[in-house]
Amino acid sequence: MNRLLQRLKRPLLYLMASAYVLAGVLHFVVPELYVQIVPPVFPAALALVYLSGLAEIAVGVGLAIPRTRRLAAWGTVALLVAVFPANVYMATHGVVVEGMPGGGDPSELVRWGRLPLQGVLILWALWYTRPTTESGPF
Repeated sequence: MNRLLQRLKRPLLYLMASAYVLAGVLHFVVPELYVQIVPPVFPAALALVYLSGLAEIAVGVGLAIPRTRRLAAWGTVALLVAVFPANVYMATHGVVVEGMPGGGDPSELVRWGRLPLQGVLILWALWYTRPTTESGPF
């Protein structure tokens, strides 16, 4: 199993990096979708959407570059912790995202399922915080 994980580590890294860049770009393309999930207790929702989008692009690019990978992985963990309140808000307030392609009213299962998914994403990012070993960069 360990050998399989090691073989998957590189492709999963580039999948993760690409996903963060894409998600970050979407914060600028359709910011109105993201503004709706910012908890109302936070000021300047649109600015926070742009800031989190910029952070997602930065960690995605950083993950793809070996020299910045570990720092970007730690940044990804911090980013996931920072956006966790939006997922809690969606779950606890039944947020319907107006304008979402395919409908913006996720089921209760999806809303609550996003919370433990954040833990999985954090563990995934933590995988790349470890120093490289003599067996290679992955």
